[in-house]
Formats: sequence, structure tokens, C-alpha cells
Amino acid sequence: MYNNNNITVALLLGFPGLSYFKIMVFCILLTVYSATVCGNILIIILISYSKNLHTPMYFFLTQITISDITLSTCITPNALKVIINDGATIPFIGCLVQFYLFFALETLECYLLTAMAYDRYLAIGNPLRYHSIMTSRLCLILIILCWFLALVPPTFVVDKIWKANFCGFNIIDHFFCDFDPIIQLICSDTSQIQMEAKFFSVPVVLCPFVAIAISYAYIVVTIVRIPSVSGRQKAISTCSSHLSVVGIFYGTLLAMYAFPSSESSTTRKVISMLFNVLVPLLNAGIYSFRNKDIKIAYVKLRSHFCGAYTRISF
Repeated sequence: MYNNNNITVALLLGFPGLSYFKIMVFCILLTVYSATVCGNILIIILISYSKNLHTPMYFFLTQITISDITLSTCITPNALKVIINDGATIPFIGCLVQFYLFFALETLECYLLTAMAYDRYLAIGNPLRYHSIMTSRLCLILIILCWFLALVPPTFVVDKIWKANFCGFNIIDHFFCDFDPIIQLICSDTSQIQMEAKFFSVPVVLCPFVAIAISYAYIVVTIVRIPSVSGRQKAISTCSSHLSVVGIFYGTLLAMYAFPSSESSTTRKVISMLFNVLVPLLNAGIYSFRNKDIKIAYVKLRSHFCGAYTRISF
């Protein structure tokens, strides 16, 4: 690929003016990142360990935890460097790779949440045929489709950016390489790139959101028709964790891009920090503390290791 880019490195400003608070912010961010990675790895271990969790819903959940770990690792370590050093440089090719991974992983989560919504719809709306429809083969096809649709579209946007004509101005007022800050470095007309990005945002964000809304509309109708209170409560409990994650994910996503592009948009940077750093931790927390099956698997795993340790000690 040929490009007109005379930028070799980009300077990420992060949060100028933190001064004495940067150590505190650094420690908080490092703690959140460590908890995110450890929490999501624990979920993967519990799902792999417990045969009761070898179901389609937890198969999709494993993919989300992998996505969250990768996203956090893509954004947070470099953000820590930016914060502690009051800014940091990143190779421009590395900047584009970071943007690509951010775009792809957020796209992947949109599609995975949609697949989980469809799974919950079948489990509640059509329980008698659930196991005959949601087979291992269908789950694998959905996962492959989610990854394919997540990894391919960002390549077209990144390719357009790579071939754009840059001015040589390499300062990015952000803590990671997001779309708008990169676009501001381009001298040539960016309308085609922005149009292409918006074109992909429809199947990436809007279509999954509509599909999730339709699935839950059918779920609500089904739950209302359940005669017993205990039956309704059980049905609600099976999808409450997923619905909470969907609400947090799309709520912060819309909040992050609701603000207009601005070189000094501190509010947008803070919301972006919450979206990329805190949301993956909240996802792990929701699926851990609000999920009875995960808690039972954790108790069994802890008992297994405690028993093994006791036998070795004696």
C-alpha cells in the first residue's frame, strides 16, 4: 500500500494538567486494568472448568471476555504510559493498529451481544426447541461470523486513512488513537473517509441494537404470558445480566460519540476512558456477582483447590 504520510510518530497528549493527580489516576487505572484482566480470565477458567457452564450462552460469554481482555490490553498499558509521562509518542503505524483493534473489538462486542440476545430469545421464547436450534454447529457459525464481520470492515477505513495526505502535524489530544483525532491530522478532504466510517457504523452499531431490541421485545411478551410468578422471575433472571451489559455498553457508546469532535474535549476523553477501561471490568463484575451459575462454579473450583492443597499439605 502506498501513502502520502510524512508522519513517523504521533504524540498522544492524554490529560494535560493532571499534575499532582497523575500518580493517583495512574494507580486507579492500573488497579482497574489488573482487576479486569484477572476477573475475565477467572470467568474463562470457571466456564472451562464447570461442565454445567458448557452452554451456548457461556460460550458467547467466553468470547466477550476474550474481547474485553484484548481491548483493555490494547488501550490501557499505553494510556498508563501517557498519563505518567504527561504524554507519550507512538509509531504512527502502531497508532493505526491500535485504532484498528479498537474498532474491530467494539464491533465484535456488538455482534456477540446480538448473538447472546438471540440465544436468550430462543431459551425463553421457544424452550422446547432450544437445544435442537442452538446446536454447537450453529454456535460455532455465529462466532465465526461475528469475528469475520468484526475484523474485515475496519480494514477498509484504516486503508483509507493510511493512503490519506497528512500535513506533518502529529499531535493527538487523546490518550489513544481514536478515529476523530486521527482524521484531524489529514490535510486532504476527509469526507469520503468519514462517509465510509458512517456507512460501516450502521451494520456495526445500529443493526445489532435493533436486533437486540426486537429480541427483548419478544422476550418481554413471552414473560408477560407466563402464568406463574416464579416462572416469570426465573425467565427474567436468565437474561438480567446480559441486559445490564447491553445497557452499559450502548449507553457509554452513545455518550462517547454524542459530543462533537473537539481538540479539547475533556468530557469526551473521560467518557472514552470509562468506556474502554471501566466497562470491561463492569462486564466481568456483572457476570460474576449477578450470575448464580458462575458463583456456584467459583465455590466448587475454590473447594477443589482447597481440598487439593490440604491433601498435599498432609
